Amino acid sequence: MLYLILSLVFLGIFAGILGYISQRRHGEEPVVQAPLGDCATCDGGSASCEQECMMEAATKPIEYFEDEELDAYRGRPSDSFTEEETEQFAEVLETLRRDEVKAWNRSLILRGINMPDGIKDEYIELAK
Repeated sequence: MLYLILSLVFLGIFAGILGYISQRRHGEEPVVQAPLGDCATCDGGSASCEQECMMEAATKPIEYFEDEELDAYRGRPSDSFTEEETEQFAEVLETLRRDEVKAWNRSLILRGINMPDGIKDEYIELAK
Protein backbone atom coordinates (compact mmCIF):
# COMPACT_ATOMS: atom_id res chain seq x y z
CA MET A 1 0.00 0.00 0.00
CA LEU A 2 2.87 2.35 0.84
CA TYR A 3 4.50 1.68 -2.54
CA LEU A 4 1.24 2.54 -4.32
CA ILE A 5 0.92 5.89 -2.51
CA LEU A 6 4.57 6.78 -3.10
CA SER A 7 4.22 5.83 -6.77
CA LEU A 8 1.18 8.09 -7.16
CA VAL A 9 2.94 11.00 -5.45
CA PHE A 10 6.04 10.55 -7.62
CA LEU A 11 3.90 10.29 -10.77
CA GLY A 12 2.05 13.52 -9.84
CA ILE A 13 5.31 15.40 -9.26
CA PHE A 14 6.78 14.05 -12.49
CA ALA A 15 3.67 15.09 -14.49
CA GLY A 16 3.78 18.57 -12.94
CA ILE A 17 7.43 19.03 -13.87
CA LEU A 18 6.81 17.89 -17.44
CA GLY A 19 3.84 20.24 -17.76
CA TYR A 20 5.88 23.16 -16.46
CA ILE A 21 8.77 22.42 -18.85
CA SER A 22 6.38 22.07 -21.78
CA GLN A 23 4.67 25.35 -20.94
CA ARG A 24 7.99 27.20 -20.62
CA ARG A 25 9.32 25.70 -23.86
CA HIS A 26 6.31 26.84 -25.89
CA GLY A 27 6.20 30.28 -24.25
CA GLU A 28 2.56 29.94 -23.26
CA GLU A 29 1.10 32.24 -20.67
CA PRO A 30 -1.17 30.72 -18.04
CA VAL A 31 -4.84 31.18 -18.77
CA VAL A 32 -6.57 33.55 -16.36
CA GLN A 33 -10.32 33.46 -16.47
CA ALA A 34 -12.10 36.77 -16.04
CA PRO A 35 -14.77 36.89 -13.35
CA LEU A 36 -18.31 36.42 -14.52
CA GLY A 37 -20.67 39.32 -14.07
CA ASP A 38 -20.19 42.94 -13.23
CA CYS A 39 -18.84 43.95 -9.83
CA ALA A 40 -21.13 46.95 -9.78
CA THR A 41 -24.07 44.54 -9.50
CA CYS A 42 -22.77 42.67 -6.43
CA ASP A 43 -25.41 43.15 -3.75
CA GLY A 44 -23.63 41.39 -0.90
CA GLY A 45 -25.90 38.37 -1.16
CA SER A 46 -23.30 36.24 -2.90
CA ALA A 47 -19.97 35.57 -1.22
CA SER A 48 -18.48 34.34 -4.51
CA CYS A 49 -19.41 37.60 -6.25
CA GLU A 50 -17.70 39.61 -3.51
CA GLN A 51 -14.61 37.36 -3.68
CA GLU A 52 -14.38 37.67 -7.47
CA CYS A 53 -14.70 41.43 -7.26
CA MET A 54 -12.03 41.63 -4.55
CA MET A 55 -9.68 39.51 -6.67
CA GLU A 56 -10.41 41.70 -9.70
CA ALA A 57 -9.79 44.83 -7.66
CA ALA A 58 -6.48 43.43 -6.41
CA THR A 59 -5.18 43.22 -9.97
CA LYS A 60 -6.01 46.83 -10.78
CA PRO A 61 -4.37 49.98 -9.45
CA ILE A 62 -5.83 51.06 -6.12
CA GLU A 63 -8.62 53.60 -6.53
CA TYR A 64 -8.45 56.64 -4.25
CA PHE A 65 -11.48 58.72 -3.26
CA GLU A 66 -9.61 61.92 -2.37
CA ASP A 67 -8.66 60.17 0.88
CA GLU A 68 -4.89 59.84 0.63
CA GLU A 69 -4.57 61.18 4.18
CA LEU A 70 -6.11 57.94 5.47
CA ASP A 71 -2.97 56.04 4.39
CA ALA A 72 -1.40 57.28 7.65
CA TYR A 73 -3.69 54.80 9.49
CA ARG A 74 -2.46 51.73 7.61
CA GLY A 75 -2.25 48.68 9.89
CA ARG A 76 -4.10 50.22 12.85
CA PRO A 77 -6.72 48.04 14.59
CA SER A 78 -10.28 49.19 13.97
CA ASP A 79 -10.92 49.77 17.68
CA SER A 80 -7.92 52.08 18.22
CA PHE A 81 -9.13 55.24 16.47
CA THR A 82 -9.87 58.46 18.35
CA GLU A 83 -13.02 60.48 17.71
CA GLU A 84 -11.12 62.95 15.54
CA GLU A 85 -9.58 60.18 13.45
CA THR A 86 -12.96 58.47 13.07
CA GLU A 87 -14.38 61.80 11.92
CA GLN A 88 -11.83 61.90 9.06
CA PHE A 89 -13.19 58.57 7.79
CA ALA A 90 -16.79 59.75 8.30
CA GLU A 91 -16.15 62.88 6.24
CA VAL A 92 -14.93 60.79 3.31
CA LEU A 93 -17.81 58.32 3.67
CA GLU A 94 -20.39 61.11 3.68
CA THR A 95 -19.03 62.59 0.43
CA LEU A 96 -19.38 59.30 -1.48
CA ARG A 97 -22.25 58.40 -3.76
CA ARG A 98 -24.08 55.22 -2.74
CA ASP A 99 -22.56 53.31 -5.65
CA GLU A 100 -19.03 54.25 -4.51
CA VAL A 101 -19.33 53.03 -0.91
CA LYS A 102 -18.35 49.39 -1.54
CA ALA A 103 -15.54 50.43 -3.85
CA TRP A 104 -14.20 52.73 -1.12
CA ASN A 105 -14.22 49.84 1.36
CA ARG A 106 -12.33 47.66 -1.15
CA SER A 107 -9.83 50.48 -1.58
CA LEU A 108 -9.28 50.65 2.19
CA ILE A 109 -8.83 46.88 2.40
CA LEU A 110 -6.32 46.80 -0.45
CA ARG A 111 -4.40 49.65 1.18
CA GLY A 112 -4.28 47.81 4.53
CA ILE A 113 -6.49 50.35 6.32
CA ASN A 114 -9.08 49.13 8.84
CA MET A 115 -12.31 51.09 8.98
CA PRO A 116 -12.91 52.53 12.48
CA ASP A 117 -15.58 50.76 14.51
CA GLY A 118 -17.36 54.11 14.98
CA ILE A 119 -18.48 54.32 11.33
CA LYS A 120 -19.07 50.66 10.49
CA ASP A 121 -22.81 50.89 11.16
CA GLU A 122 -23.10 53.88 8.85
CA TYR A 123 -21.06 52.05 6.20
CA ILE A 124 -23.29 48.96 6.41
CA GLU A 125 -26.39 51.12 6.05
CA LEU A 126 -25.01 52.91 2.98
CA ALA A 127 -23.63 49.72 1.38
CA LYS A 128 -27.07 48.07 1.21
